[in-house]
Amino acid sequence: MTTDAMPPMDDPRLTLAKEVRFLVLAAQRDGQRQLAKALRPLGVTPAQAEAITLLDQYAPLTLAELGRYLICETGSPSRLVNSLIERGLIERESGQIDRRVIHLSLTAQGRALAARIHDVDRGFDAVIATMLDGASLEAVAGMLRTVVAGVPSGAKVARRFSPPIASQCDGQAASTR
Repeated sequence: MTTDAMPPMDDPRLTLAKEVRFLVLAAQRDGQRQLAKALRPLGVTPAQAEAITLLDQYAPLTLAELGRYLICETGSPSRLVNSLIERGLIERESGQIDRRVIHLSLTAQGRALAARIHDVDRGFDAVIATMLDGASLEAVAGMLRTVVAGVPSGAKVARRFSPPIASQCDGQAASTR
């Protein structure tokens, strides 16, 4: 997000821009609260659900690779991953080519939970899809892509909606279930 060409202080777009900013914030906070509530019976937080969902889709991933895709974490997801390892949902495995590389993947219990998390996600996506028609969804997504272009979270979203990723550390390809 850049501010190269600042509009004059009396420009009505500034008021509208502020409203958009607060609408995005309100939608994100309300959505996060609703998601946390929906995930509570599964015993996971939205951040844990995001990590599980990513590993279900792309495992095996290294910790660094997972961090490049997690939107919920700005730094290293070590504590998040360790909590899921302690619960038996994620396992670590040394790389086949480079034994120093540690790959993360879901356990059988983690995969079972991932299926339930996907159901919750689909429910949220369906609500949004019923609120807006296809053209409106495309317009909102395009506007938001513009807003987050050039910022780390925007890059993470772009990575998530790009072609499948592959492990860059030792050449093992990630699956795309």
